[in-house]
Amino acid sequence: MLRQIIKIDEEKCNGCGACADACHEGAIAMVNGKAKLMREDYCDGLGDCLPACPADAISFEKREAPEYDEAAVIRAKAEKAAKKARSEMSHITAGCPGSMAKTINRDIPDQTPGGSFPGEQQVSAPSQSMLSQWPVQIKLAPVNAPYFDGADLLIAADCTAYAFGDFHNRFIKGRITLIGCPKLDDIDYSEKLTEIVSQNDIKSLTVVRMEVPCCGGIEFAVKKALQNSGKSIPCQVITVSTGGNILE
Repeated sequence: MLRQIIKIDEEKCNGCGACADACHEGAIAMVNGKAKLMREDYCDGLGDCLPACPADAISFEKREAPEYDEAAVIRAKAEKAAKKARSEMSHITAGCPGSMAKTINRDIPDQTPGGSFPGEQQVSAPSQSMLSQWPVQIKLAPVNAPYFDGADLLIAADCTAYAFGDFHNRFIKGRITLIGCPKLDDIDYSEKLTEIVSQNDIKSLTVVRMEVPCCGGIEFAVKKALQNSGKSIPCQVITVSTGGNILE
């Protein structure tokens, strides 16, 4: 049938994944770092994905396409929810020691956030770990861990700690740390982060991302979580270059 449907320009797509998150029907997925319309019959043609795209890579077109299958979308949503529930339950029942929440106490004189940039004087040796809790992966972190109470929360893209040499002193010190890779992890960070922000007394949010476009996904997830929580929390975004410098 001839109907309105979305069109994705892969040349413009920066791989942030925002459109896939915004598509309630699950018609869009990320393939090799690019957004792709996977199921035409899942696309309702209403375009919730359009305003979410920061690269203006999505538009409407009118062409021959399968009719929107609402029943199939509902079934797919139910299957996805069931899969997520099974996955969460397996983490609980497996009791993996590596994902058990714990606080790490360190003998560090000053536990205030490492805040200001560049030119800030180092106060401890770069070799000393400043990590104060475990786990650090967003998808493994418990929602209601006691260390979230009154926390200055750092949410960082995986690569930032490797690119920026003094990452522990400058960013991790005095903060609770969560990390992830929006391009490689098959998960919607915004859902988990919304729960953490909503259910805990978070004092501030610091996002550290790489300059590469796909890293915008982690920034988008944090901003979406903050919006969904309905809370007004100070939030700063810091971008690190591939050469290891802070971009202002």
